[in-house]
Amino acid sequence: MSRSSLMSFLVVGALWLASACGGKTPPAISPTTPPPRPQAFPGGGSPPSSRPPVPPAPDAPPILAAELPVVSADPLATMDTDEINRQAPLGPVLFGYDSDSVDAEGQKVLTDNAAILKKYPTWAITIEGHSDERGTAEYNLALGERRALATKSYLLSLGISADRIRTVSYGKEFPFDPGHDEAAYAKNRRGHFVVTAK
Repeated sequence: MSRSSLMSFLVVGALWLASACGGKTPPAISPTTPPPRPQAFPGGGSPPSSRPPVPPAPDAPPILAAELPVVSADPLATMDTDEINRQAPLGPVLFGYDSDSVDAEGQKVLTDNAAILKKYPTWAITIEGHSDERGTAEYNLALGERRALATKSYLLSLGISADRIRTVSYGKEFPFDPGHDEAAYAKNRRGHFVVTAK
């Protein structure tokens, strides 16, 4: 058999094999063909894992209004009596020298105090009568009592119940200002309010 006949036979045989294997001719790879380059992925990095993606952590459950701490809009309503008295919501009534008359400024203070006492109808109070240091202890005790009673009487006229009010006189025994001048005396002549129950 000649060389050309042999080549024709091989070509025909190769075509027959190719058609018998599905008609696809496998690509010829020569020994000098470089290996395929790795596939590039967007953003670099390695190919995606075959494992399913990890779901994101669930959001924290919303805090319902019922779970929030209750903050009172009225701090006086939650305070004990010591805290209330430190806040001093009830102003003092100041008196003139040797006087037990409630003047116009004192009436305004008592009107404001009455409004607070009406807002907190369970509060009970003590009105302390005080004087400055001038005069005898006995005289100032009596003067302090008249001042406390005058303060109480005005509150009664504003509709505050008598069973919520107690009076006591300390005279000159517990000055609010220890000074010995008119500025100190003016602070010490007073009807002072203390909340004793709520």
